[in-house]
Amino acid sequence: MIASTIESEVRSYCRNWPVVFTHGRGSRMSDRDGRTYLDFFAGASALNYGHNHPVLKRALLDYLERDGVTHSLDMLTDAKEDFLTQFGARVLEPRGLDYRVQFPGPTGTNSVEAALKLARKVTGRQTVVAFTGGFHGMSLGSLAITGNATKRAGAGVPLGHTWRVPYDGFDGGRVCGLRLLDSMLADSSSGMDLPAAVIVETVQGEGGVNPARLTWLADLAELCARREVLLIVDDIQMGCGRTGPFFSFEAAGITPDIVCLSKSISGYGLPMALTLFRAELDVWQPGEHNGTFRGNNPAFVTAAAALREFWADSTLEKRTTARECLLQESLGELARRHPDQVAASRGRGLVWGLSFREPGMARRAAAEAFARGLLVETAGSRDEVVKVMPPLTVTDGELADGLSVLREAVASAVGGRRAHAAPAR
Repeated sequence: MIASTIESEVRSYCRNWPVVFTHGRGSRMSDRDGRTYLDFFAGASALNYGHNHPVLKRALLDYLERDGVTHSLDMLTDAKEDFLTQFGARVLEPRGLDYRVQFPGPTGTNSVEAALKLARKVTGRQTVVAFTGGFHGMSLGSLAITGNATKRAGAGVPLGHTWRVPYDGFDGGRVCGLRLLDSMLADSSSGMDLPAAVIVETVQGEGGVNPARLTWLADLAELCARREVLLIVDDIQMGCGRTGPFFSFEAAGITPDIVCLSKSISGYGLPMALTLFRAELDVWQPGEHNGTFRGNNPAFVTAAAALREFWADSTLEKRTTARECLLQESLGELARRHPDQVAASRGRGLVWGLSFREPGMARRAAAEAFARGLLVETAGSRDEVVKVMPPLTVTDGELADGLSVLREAVASAVGGRRAHAAPAR
């Protein structure tokens, strides 16, 4: 395989799934040998609407066939105008959100870097509060607020200007991070300067599928408002409907000062990111924060098509909420069936995790799932969680099939049996 001879050792997913994929449609991928896999990885939530959705594909092909502008930095184009119109009409206005939209660059970490930079510029403060278990990206500013030791070690330089506090449920819920943070900010001898912002994921994806309680999120928003600290919600993996509503924070009834979006905002897996913020925070000077690939027009085209197709009404949100109950029941039953190996099942919407007591068991279960034709990844600080994250467009039959394969994979992993070939499904 060419990857083993010329591609860097940094590659990871192809080590877990050592086949050459050639096709993807909906919730399925096919490899070069004709085997078919159910994809419950969904591009790490970059493919919420599945592979090659026909409506989005048609919009993209039509745009390319008429020689639509592909690259434009932040110049005005009809594709950009259409996206902003659709985003305003179908996302911001119905939710009463007076956000400005910034195109910071094509990836999630670009969005986070812009958010941090803006928060520091607005407040004149330097430090940012982040939470244990958080993951926000691989560039230096994002790494500084990321908790995972392995990811942080790759920086090669000190990562500072960050205060770390416990996330909801940390240490079995025995430590209340918000009470600690509030007390530290109230005490002039605590050594904690007033931060520019607090950044949080409503559900920590890479951290192990850790959903914060809605009341905890509401308390965090109240604390930030009372202390005059900006609240940033990193909705890169959990936004665009992953937890049900378009934004994952909607269920908590909060309005963050700044929101980071990427992954499924393009709808098609094309690179695109947004940083959203309250209008009064728009203190940027022209060109003060920029990037060559912030004008990915094919992504604007598919993003606008996705908004028209999936967010004209509440159908997708209601379907995701209904399937949440199915996943909660099915994975809860699976955890009860193997209490000695599975510590817990947890999640929200269509992102769920099975937390194993031994990290190696999670990796074994994911490998067994792959051998049976199901793609799932592991997450958590020790890769101890099997993450289940199908496309939001998955059919009921596909969801049932995938959960059945996962049950077989877990049973095989804990029983020491191995499957040898991935059957077509």
